[in-house]
Amino acid sequence: MNLQGINHLAFITDDMVKTIRFYRDLLGLKLSTGIGHEGYRHYFFQFPDGVTHVAFFEYDGASVMNRKFPGDRTSLPLGFDHVSFSVDSREDLFGLKDRLEVAGLEVEGAVDHGLFWSIYFYDPNNIPLEATWQFMDVLKYPAMSEDDPLDIVNEGCDAQPGHWPAVKNPTAESDMCAESGNGHPMREHFLAQGLARFSSGVSRDFQNSLLSSDTDPNKI
Repeated sequence: MNLQGINHLAFITDDMVKTIRFYRDLLGLKLSTGIGHEGYRHYFFQFPDGVTHVAFFEYDGASVMNRKFPGDRTSLPLGFDHVSFSVDSREDLFGLKDRLEVAGLEVEGAVDHGLFWSIYFYDPNNIPLEATWQFMDVLKYPAMSEDDPLDIVNEGCDAQPGHWPAVKNPTAESDMCAESGNGHPMREHFLAQGLARFSSGVSRDFQNSLLSSDTDPNKI
């Protein structure tokens, strides 16, 4: 399986300052990276695993989303419901609840969901958030408790072959290229200021190809 986890979830804010105050100063996430230019910002907040992030776009004309409580039914064309963050213990769950309430935020719960307890709250952008303490381990997958289970579930938890066409002409290494985005000046700035470095295992040839593309944005 190529997917290893969630790298980041990206949302929209009309006030990056309030968002930083909430995610960095109240929730304790690390303000890790960001880019900004011409009425536009894109900032990332990093979790302790060093990999997972919550990201926000701020730009002219952005607006706060309408509130919808997690799990509430809606006929609106929404694909997003809520984001759940993990905590390690019951003490951490209620410690977060205490911190949020002292800060003047309304917190729902804790709610017992069987495998885990959760609390619910909103960020300054009306994004519905959940904090979860899981206290049970699933021993057999897929673990389902359903009145009318789907037949497809009985196929198992792992990928089933034969439902999608196989790749017959994989992309050649010489064609593994990327079009120019808005990150060239950021990469050049980070490297020059010692704010970032190439990850371990990235080949020198690839590094050199990116450095040459930074001096010529049309070359990738």
